[in-house]
Amino acid sequence: MKTLKYKDYEGTCEIDAEDEICHGKLLFIDDLITYEAETPKQLKQEFESAVDDYIKTCVELGIEAKKPLKGQFNVRVTPELHKEAILRSYNDNVSLNEVVKRALESYLYVSHEVNNHFNISIASQQSSIPSAQPQWFSMSTNTADNSYARH
Repeated sequence: MKTLKYKDYEGTCEIDAEDEICHGKLLFIDDLITYEAETPKQLKQEFESAVDDYIKTCVELGIEAKKPLKGQFNVRVTPELHKEAILRSYNDNVSLNEVVKRALESYLYVSHEVNNHFNISIASQQSSIPSAQPQWFSMSTNTADNSYARH
């Protein structure tokens, strides 16, 4: 879905091909404010007029114009994904909230730093070591600078 932006407000921009009309609504406010037009160019003008009118009306009524976002929301995932996220938070020594925050940042901002951890087992097949035990070490990668660190 495409959105329109004006004066720190966002609104939807939709086309109804059957009714041959463009329409939308203001987002992130407590009231339902809609607008419509015959063309996309006119829709942008109607959106801006709706924002101006909304701001003016809020000032006249003495109410807050925007609906503040709390930064909290429920996320529903499968039990398996929940378990993997908790294990990841444990391995990274961060909270589950931090794991979700990082995942969202990675999704929204592709260049965001992502850390990956690997456990690698190396077993020697040399005959000079009769009871070779696997050597364990973990490796962390940082995609922001492609560095590797042995732990």
